[in-house]
Amino acid sequence: MSIQIIQGIFIPFLGTALGAGCVFFMRGAMRQGVQRALTGFAAGALSGAVEPLGALVTILAASVLVPALPYLLSFAAGAMLYVVVEELIPEMSSGPHSNTGTICFALGFTLMMALDVALG
Repeated sequence: MSIQIIQGIFIPFLGTALGAGCVFFMRGAMRQGVQRALTGFAAGALSGAVEPLGALVTILAASVLVPALPYLLSFAAGAMLYVVVEELIPEMSSGPHSNTGTICFALGFTLMMALDVALG
């Protein structure tokens, strides 16, 4: 691995750790209730420790799974679309039949993608 890849792997870790570490500099200026609420941003710094490990696993797996990447990425995109439609658009999930809007969105999206591929 090149030095640029290693540096790129540690950028998210440093961002998470430094962002969570800002709490330690604000100790004296916070009220007791706020300080108790922020007793985690140390656990937050440690949560960034798994990011380099995940990046290494991803780099190693990507070299093996190159043929499957389009399918895996399309699955991830579909899951993200489902989350956006089901959870972030409140009109879609309101009422007794909340899945109707999600299913119609999926059918419409599939139809538009098929027409896009067919008609170029």
